[in-house]
Amino acid sequence: MLFEATTLPNGVQLKNRLVKAAMEENMAAAGQNPSAQLIELYRHWALGGTGLLISGNVMISRKALTGPGGVVLDAKSDLTLFQSWAEAGQRNGTKLILQLNHPGRQMPANLGQQAIAPSAVALDLGQFSKMFASPRAMTLDDIAEFKQQFLVSSQLALQAGFAGVQIHAAHGYLLSQFLSPLVNQRQDQYGGPLENRARLLLELVTLLRHELPATFIISLKLNSADFQRGGFSTEDAKQVLLWLNPLALDFVELSGGSYEAPAMQGDSRDGSTLAREAYFLDFAKELQQSAQMPLMVTGGIHRPEVAEQVLQTGVALVGIATALALAPDLPNRWQQGEAVSPVLPAFSFAKKPLQSLAKMAYTRLMLRRLGRALPFWSIRRWPLAMLVLDQLRLAGLSRRYKKQMGL
Repeated sequence: MLFEATTLPNGVQLKNRLVKAAMEENMAAAGQNPSAQLIELYRHWALGGTGLLISGNVMISRKALTGPGGVVLDAKSDLTLFQSWAEAGQRNGTKLILQLNHPGRQMPANLGQQAIAPSAVALDLGQFSKMFASPRAMTLDDIAEFKQQFLVSSQLALQAGFAGVQIHAAHGYLLSQFLSPLVNQRQDQYGGPLENRARLLLELVTLLRHELPATFIISLKLNSADFQRGGFSTEDAKQVLLWLNPLALDFVELSGGSYEAPAMQGDSRDGSTLAREAYFLDFAKELQQSAQMPLMVTGGIHRPEVAEQVLQTGVALVGIATALALAPDLPNRWQQGEAVSPVLPAFSFAKKPLQSLAKMAYTRLMLRRLGRALPFWSIRRWPLAMLVLDQLRLAGLSRRYKKQMGL
């Protein structure tokens, strides 16, 4: 089943059911445009046999980044570089869509920008909380501007030749914050009961579907749960999917967690036990009862037999992330019968935030190597040194960003 073609609801055909899920590359060039290394990275993935590629975070606003090396797509972007990216990532019959995002309160403080969120609720990461900007509550004008920025970025993605976009409403970013009763404490039409907390997401999907061609893929990344007590629950996700059913989404990717509870890395705060592979498959089985659109499951998948098991449950698409950072030609090798199952090395930091940072640092190192920004070398045996070097690199990118923004 993995290598059978499949057709999305809007008629776009994917050559197989394997999807490169988003990873945050932090490989933007000056001006927050895609770098030559980022473009080369996606050429590798396209030639590696994956049916659909989903980019890492592409930001809709220059004032709101998840990291200093993040790509931004807006009216100031160099569209020729985005066209080169779209061309490189759509070789070999592969499709490439851009994951569009706004960080909300999950924005590094060292970028020097004012964070915004549904309510003025800061991240709770203990001693690491100060790493993130304290947010102010969004006004109705802020909400209207957010929707317009999202639409402009989507229209530019179409113009540049991408096959579609993915709306990021998971992992604790802005749209996920609106869905969460822990973060969203508003008293207006965008807060309170789930119907109000989901209002912005539903308005955005409706806007994009109305303004963009039917053949342009519109996908959504949604938490199956936040994995925090009192947060967005699986029952909430079921109801949101019911509301989304008539809005003509092409597929929904199910994930989970946030910076506070990184379930996307197999960790939670609510006592949930997450499997080592296909973290969110059990939730997908439950949520299929509500969803009429195709579903995609991502989370730790690195073996072909597990990917096949996912499809046998009725899930339409299998998302793979880290394994493709380690082996970009993994689909081709699986199709040729190779029993390859790449995994990250273990990092034994006592504090969970440091473990998460180390995993991200190692993955970014591999992505830069694939993009030929670095020679082939690895410091996996010295995780602390790797983490320090990654933080120094990000600090340099932050200085570049602040200089560009006049901060």
